[in-house]
Amino acid sequence: MTQPDSKFYKGHRERLRAKFLDNQLADYEKLELMLGYVVPRRDMRPLAHALLKEYGSISQILTMPYDALVAFPGVGRNIAIFLKIIHDIVVTGYQDSIVDKPIFHKIDTLKNYCKWLLSNKTIEEFYVLYLDADLRLIEPHLHSTGTCNTSGVYVREIAKQALKLNSVQIVLLHNHPSSASTFSTEDIETTECLQKTLQDLDITIYDHILVSKYSMFSARELGFIKD
Repeated sequence: MTQPDSKFYKGHRERLRAKFLDNQLADYEKLELMLGYVVPRRDMRPLAHALLKEYGSISQILTMPYDALVAFPGVGRNIAIFLKIIHDIVVTGYQDSIVDKPIFHKIDTLKNYCKWLLSNKTIEEFYVLYLDADLRLIEPHLHSTGTCNTSGVYVREIAKQALKLNSVQIVLLHNHPSSASTFSTEDIETTECLQKTLQDLDITIYDHILVSKYSMFSARELGFIKD
């Protein structure tokens, strides 16, 4: 019984690899092929279908928290770690792409980076992206974490890190895990307060990006931040 199964999996996955190289894989097949590298002797089609039915897309699956993935029936620790490694590689790739050129030249890449970094987080996180004089990324920094609907912002720490990195412009970034809404009144007030305080140190806020439950918003595009 084991031998025929082994031959089937080997032949089936080889066909999937060939289809992948010909750019002919459906999303469930891509996920099945990925999962097959973690569990080589198990039919991964049912799990691939179940994950896509639950979360809707491969990108949504990859951005799900580790705890949610590991608790999903049939996933377990090894598959959850594998999926989060792929997620981390994607985030790193987008981050690397906004290091070498000014961010306004790659605004879609910046937005994708923010989306992949914060989508599906269960608590609010506040990041500061420190930029050089040419608006290239120097360093992303997790400034604070909070609850499902709030996180702290500490202007002294932001200023201290900016001066340390010789950063003259920054991008603020945070998420709303439990809401699909745009910037709150508190978000806007916090941004304005930071602007007034940091300008005395010649540090400018280039943008404030919000990753909401289903959408993403730019304070710059909405007119809250102007040159």
